[in-house]
Amino acid sequence: MCLFCKIIKKEIPAEIVYEDEWNLAILDINPRAPGHTMVIPKVHSQTILDLPEKDLGLLFEAVKKVSLLIKKSLQPEGFTIGINHGKISGQVIDHLHVHIVPRFKDDGGSSVHSVVNNPPKKSLAEIKNKLVKANK
Repeated sequence: MCLFCKIIKKEIPAEIVYEDEWNLAILDINPRAPGHTMVIPKVHSQTILDLPEKDLGLLFEAVKKVSLLIKKSLQPEGFTIGINHGKISGQVIDHLHVHIVPRFKDDGGSSVHSVVNNPPKKSLAEIKNKLVKANK
């Protein structure tokens, strides 16, 4: 059983800030900002591709609710919301989780565009054609 499944089952303590029937939100133990929270679906799914369709909307409803909770209580000026999908992207726990990182003026952070710098060698049209072809 993975670490997040144990937290969901309350076998391991965590700072829970939100819970509903389908999701749990906990403070990140290595926060990048005050209020850095992770929203975790209760059904074990390694990545967003593994999460059942019926649970996807519920996950992002919880992300919105937790973001509103953080905004009301900590009053950040914005958020960076993201998913580390797979080990190459920095996913440490093999259970899908959405990071909500509150953003404050002069916090030293940057945009999502700063995560990777690997522009494509093919044209956007070539990439689009490949994506469209895969969808048929």
